[in-house]
Amino acid sequence: MIRLSKVHGLGNDFLIADLRSASPSPSPLDPGFARRLCDRRFGIGADGVLGIVPSSLAVAGMRIRNADGSEPEMCGNGIRCVAKYLYDEGLRRPSIAIETAAGVLDCAVEEGPDGHAARVTVAMGRPRVETLQDAIEAGGRIFDIVRVSMGNPHAITFVEGGDLLELAERFGPDIERHARFPGRTNVEFARVNDAGIDLRVWERGCGITLACGTGACATAAAAVATGRLEAGSDIEVRLPGGLLSIRVAPDLTQVWMTGPAVHVGDVVLSDDWLRYASDPAR
Repeated sequence: MIRLSKVHGLGNDFLIADLRSASPSPSPLDPGFARRLCDRRFGIGADGVLGIVPSSLAVAGMRIRNADGSEPEMCGNGIRCVAKYLYDEGLRRPSIAIETAAGVLDCAVEEGPDGHAARVTVAMGRPRVETLQDAIEAGGRIFDIVRVSMGNPHAITFVEGGDLLELAERFGPDIERHARFPGRTNVEFARVNDAGIDLRVWERGCGITLACGTGACATAAAAVATGRLEAGSDIEVRLPGGLLSIRVAPDLTQVWMTGPAVHVGDVVLSDDWLRYASDPAR
């Protein structure tokens, strides 16, 4: 029997597999099995699978599989969902440390009226601004890219006009796989205004998603590094799935991300579906 929890952060949805005490077969972290789980027609449907694993450095570790089976280094919405899962399952601590491929990150939990975790603030670590201006050609158009790593790569372009979603859908795939990014990259199209940042993201290994936590952090850091916004105050990042609050330290040594995490339900995979998913012809 394989039990999974369906969770989401602003519509960026995941399947959580608690692998701390048992390793089911097939493993939800197996690339092929993860792809089948995330299939929105023949599986459960999700943007990715989050595996909670043992850690010698923190209370737990987090591993990630994207919907295409690839393994990213970090997921901002995902770590909020893992923190909520751990809190709701009995780890009643105001701060929960989780080990990721991008390091050990501290998650401060805000409890809701129902006694469950409702919002999580994650200290996401130092944003590594790698390039402030990098001209890249994609789809017959030149984009000025700011390259930022939040443990995973991001290519951010600030635009004045045009539909952000249309730009992300049209040019995101080409930029993701541009020769400049041999390991591929997440791609952000952003517009800064007095209220904060409007953002649309083409995620590496997923495509368009309703929200991207690391993308919001990377974009806010890029806006501060390029003088578009000021550090030290809460920056409202507006994504299709809702709002994230991002704060960038004045010396660019830390970024804090605050946002919700929601438990949708629990799933027990049927023997019929497991046989279907294990069929090599599928």
